[in-house]
Amino acid sequence: MTGEATAVEFDLATAKQEILDYCLRSMEYGLNFNTQGNISVRVPGVEDRFLITPTDLEYDRMTADDIVLVNGNSEVVEGRLGPSSEVTVHMAVYKRRPDVNAIVHSEPIFSNVWGVVGTPILGTLVNMVIYTKGDVPIMPFELSNNSAFGEHMCDVMGDLNAVVWANHGLLTVGPNLRDAFKTSVAVESAAKVQAYARALTDTPIVLEYGKLGITSAL
Repeated sequence: MTGEATAVEFDLATAKQEILDYCLRSMEYGLNFNTQGNISVRVPGVEDRFLITPTDLEYDRMTADDIVLVNGNSEVVEGRLGPSSEVTVHMAVYKRRPDVNAIVHSEPIFSNVWGVVGTPILGTLVNMVIYTKGDVPIMPFELSNNSAFGEHMCDVMGDLNAVVWANHGLLTVGPNLRDAFKTSVAVESAAKVQAYARALTDTPIVLEYGKLGITSAL
């Protein structure tokens, strides 16, 4: 076995465990429940390979070996289980956004509140604005288990790092899994603050990414 092959194997194993760790953390933070949500990463140093959570398996029953390796056509390359039913959505993002190396789809309560109302999650908290690069838009409801949904979602999200799926959930992206997950947490926090703020005023103070002058979290 060459040194190069060993390095690839190490990267895959590490990435699989990291995905599982963040799956469990998403439950701990109240972002997901049952078998909802999914996480994927672009495999470092290997062209056209992605790791993604399997379909219909609870996170607390999942092992690192259950994470599925797929190619850009959503075909299984390695794994005993099928990939998430929303794998084509993830692949659409990776094709459209070369800056994205990790994706987190979750179903947090307050983000979903604004998805049901159809109102964007505004820049009420500074860290959210920095992570997302602006207000989080709402994508009109569509069934999400097809590539057309992924393309439409990418149109709505644009160059931002988050989008809410109306009546469904939240998707965040980042250059790595840690940042993608932190973005999910920040969006849900801002969504909660916005809900409380709207009980007091129709004109909350909103920050604009382009006017902050910073690009890293405080």
